This record gives sequence, structure tokens and C-alpha cells, in this order.
Amino acid sequence: MSNLDRQAVPSVCGGRGFVVAEPVRELLSPRHVRLGESTEVRRLLPNLGRRMVGAWAFVDHYGPDDIADEPGMQVPPHPHMGLQTVSWLHDGEVLHRDSTGSLQTIRPRELGLMTSGRAISHSEESPRPHARYLHGAQLWVALPDAHRHVEPHFQYHAALPSVTGPGLTATVILGELDGARSPGTTYSPLVGADLAMTRGAETNLPLEPDFEYAVLSMSGEAHVDGVPVLPGSMLYLGCGRTGLPLRAESDAGLMLLGGEPFEEEIVMWWNFVGRSHEDVAQARDEWMNGTRFGQVEGYAGGRLPAPELPPVALKPRGRVR
Repeated sequence: MSNLDRQAVPSVCGGRGFVVAEPVRELLSPRHVRLGESTEVRRLLPNLGRRMVGAWAFVDHYGPDDIADEPGMQVPPHPHMGLQTVSWLHDGEVLHRDSTGSLQTIRPRELGLMTSGRAISHSEESPRPHARYLHGAQLWVALPDAHRHVEPHFQYHAALPSVTGPGLTATVILGELDGARSPGTTYSPLVGADLAMTRGAETNLPLEPDFEYAVLSMSGEAHVDGVPVLPGSMLYLGCGRTGLPLRAESDAGLMLLGGEPFEEEIVMWWNFVGRSHEDVAQARDEWMNGTRFGQVEGYAGGRLPAPELPPVALKPRGRVR
């Protein structure tokens, strides 16, 4: 999915500047952003004061939206570099096309994982006809410097491993959780899991103490380490945890995101992750004037133009606390 913010400003992310080296409970409120004609997303990352969680650099939550009489998701061809996109649905369908020739309809709890590497472009749209409701999350993972120029590719996994317990099914989207490992390719130590809980369920989810974590609420009401987390909000949890107490006040859907703190500082602007202002400026120019990002075939419409890139002087961030 694209960042459609036409006032996008470059930001320095990563490093250990905002990593909290101990357990915390920091509730993040979303910023509301329009995507196309009928989809509004709640943007949780990057957030004021909280840019990344491990290598997770971007989190949008959308829906559930009634799109029975609407076009639904319509995101024209747009570019990415230096990151992976993760498409995750609870309701509806999204048709993915990209410049490597991939064409795939993604359905609830199926993994669509696109690795942009040096350059890729793609589009996303609700199929015609489409399901009545659309509900999901779009997430980006920053690629470490050693892998940010890999060849672009797309992976689709209809079946994923899960961890189960009383009232809990945890589907492992990326990485590993409690011995279950996703088939999706990762380039840094991280985890992403979808947690489906039934009303009244209580559990203590095993965590890695070297990871930092956050929990995104997709639906229902759950208490995460004693904190009520409602749909469209995210609780940042810091590092140093070996377990996470969860309790469902109703049937609830959550996403667990975590990973080793991302050591490198990155520059993220629009749909690009680079290492300098010059990186993203060059990528913008090549999207507007060159052929680096390839061509998306079959989309009924034009490409998404890049916003203007402001001449911003970027400075490193603060220290770990």
C-alpha cells in the first residue's frame, strides 16, 4: 500500500534513539489518512515520538468498512524501495499487481509479502465484484543495509503456522513465535502474529527479552498487560519482556509486532526507505522520469505521481533510554 500523504516529510527512523530498554505501556493514538475514494486508514507508525518497533516501520489499520456500494481500495501503481510490505486482512479481498509480473488476490489471514529491494512498483485494488466489508492492516518492514538492494520479489502464503491455547489462536505472519515459524522471508530478527481471542480468554504469551514489542488492536476489547486497548490503537511495550499477559473482554483480534531494535538510522519518505536525503531524492526522480521501478501491467488507470520532496536537513535522534 502507498503512503498517499501529499505533504510527506522525510523523517529519520531507526537507530536506538527512541528504543525503550525496559518494559513500558505506551498507548499510541492513530493519525487518520485518506486512501483513495472510500478508504480511510488509521496510521500508527510512524507516530509522534515512536518511529519503529524493531524493523517494523509503518503500520496502517483500516476498516471494517462497508464497501458494498463503493469502489473499495483503489491504490494506483506506485513505487517502493528498501522495504517489505505485508498485506494482512480480516475481511475482504485485495488484488495485488506488481512490476515483477505478480498477480494475486489476497484473502483474510493469507500472507502477501512484497520485498521491494532496490526497486518495485505495485497497485492494490478491491476486486470487482468484491466482498461487502474490508478490514485489515498494511505494514512495512525496513530492510537492513546488507539486503536493501536485493532483487524485488513477491511471496504469497495461503496457509501459515499457528500457536493455540485456551481461547487463543496465534497465526504467525512473519518470524517465529513459541516454536512456530512463518514461511515468509525475513532479513532481520522479528515477529508478526495475528492473535484471535475468545471472550474471557486469558493467556501469557512468550516473548523474547531482546525484542521490543507493540500490540495493535484490530477488533473487540482486550487488556494487554492490564491496559485496555481498543480497535485502531496500539500499545508500545518496550524491551525486556519474557511474557505478555493478555485478557479478552470480548471476542478480540490483535496483532503482535516485535523485533530486535533496528540499529541503523534510515530516512523514510513517501514510499521509500533509504539512508540519506539523496537516496530518496534520486528514487523520486527515477519514479517520475526513469524506468528503475518497472511497469505494472493490467491496472485500469495511471500511475501515482510522487509528492514534492522538501529540502529538509535531517539530524540524528537522541539516545536510548
